[in-house]
Amino acid sequence: MGKYFGTDGFRGEANISLNADHAYKIGRFLGSYFGKNGHKCRVVVGKDPRRSSYMLEYAIVAGLTASGADVYMLHVITTPGVSYVTRVDEFDLGIMISASHNPYTDNGIKLLNSRGEKMEDSVIELLEAYLDGDAGDLGENGELPFATGKSIGKIVDYMSGRNRYVAYLISIASHSFRKLKIGLDCANGSSWMIARNVFEALGAKVFVINAEPNGLNINVNAGSTHIDVLRSVVVENSLDIGFAYDGDADRCIAVDEKGNVITGDHILYILGKNFSSKGMLSGNSIVTTVMSNFGLYKALDALGISYEKTAVGDKYVYERMLEKGYSLGGEQSGHIIISKYATTGDGILTSIMLTESLLEARFPASKLSDGFNVYPQVLKNIRVKDMSSILNDPEVKSVIDSVSERLGESGRILVRKSGTEPVIRIMVESGDSESCERYVNEVISVISAKNSENP
Repeated sequence: MGKYFGTDGFRGEANISLNADHAYKIGRFLGSYFGKNGHKCRVVVGKDPRRSSYMLEYAIVAGLTASGADVYMLHVITTPGVSYVTRVDEFDLGIMISASHNPYTDNGIKLLNSRGEKMEDSVIELLEAYLDGDAGDLGENGELPFATGKSIGKIVDYMSGRNRYVAYLISIASHSFRKLKIGLDCANGSSWMIARNVFEALGAKVFVINAEPNGLNINVNAGSTHIDVLRSVVVENSLDIGFAYDGDADRCIAVDEKGNVITGDHILYILGKNFSSKGMLSGNSIVTTVMSNFGLYKALDALGISYEKTAVGDKYVYERMLEKGYSLGGEQSGHIIISKYATTGDGILTSIMLTESLLEARFPASKLSDGFNVYPQVLKNIRVKDMSSILNDPEVKSVIDSVSERLGESGRILVRKSGTEPVIRIMVESGDSESCERYVNEVISVISAKNSENP
């Protein structure tokens, strides 16, 4: 993780740790870097509807065009939508302005390469150096040259790109959804128009909630991180299934007809089983992260499906999939990557594939994950001032080792830094929820005490 960019872009509180000046400079660098040697750089830009996204969008577009790049604006769209348009329409890079599941006070800048994948670390390193005043070979005395005359970049309203992405999603489905009642929680985010359009076009009767963004209500008691809202809607309206997205809709959590939550691990199991039965699961293997539940691995073992584990982050999942040629991978949080259709997690795509699995199985959604028994797991976050010093503290290490020893072979503890915010995540898995809760709280107590000691 770099000084500014984490595993999912440059993210922080708007106008505190991420401001319009940062956005302008990022645009200036990217326009110059991808416009070297007389090449006319083409960039596609999208955003989620939080209030600060508009400020950052205009700033980054100003920087790009000032460096000579032509900018195609998708306006409000999902992160996977930007990824799709970047790849299909052969742009040099794509930019998404979003802080995903974070509150509206935060924002972020995600960079995608020409294949719609997360930007290479080598480019990020040069960009971060420029943000600190080093323009490298692109300029002199830390400054980049401005484009002039005909070289100044143009700005194009590119709504046709978004429409093409919606059409692409609709084309993926091989069944009509006309007999289904489907709930959609759009988190007052990027999916607020797209998800409804896709599922109505496929024939479903849709029940949409949290699809009235006002710039301040993104993710507020809504979306994949507040799933109880959708659970109530599904049960009260006797829906067949429900889907909840995060702010930029690159993840999806589902709810079955009984109100049970279908996590990312459940989705990997359901899709893995379906793909394997049809010979669509490359290498008959799934890529997971270390956060996936023990129960998933036992269930996959029973099906004869193999799996691999990566560090947390859909970036690492995709890298392993690319390296091994695998077709399915994802995270418990709902980032699901299906390489046949996308190079990043796509919540709406995941919803379509789950609905396809539901129709093909010919039984209720609550039966789709039969065979997968979840191990009790408790995950809590604690915000800290200095993640590295806390995790290297002898007393913190000691309590983690103590919990691990007491869990033995019956469970595990995982303590890690967030890649997107100043938070330490503590997860314990064991045979019962009470011990999970007790052990997590024990670690949090020590971390909290150490955190308060730091000025």
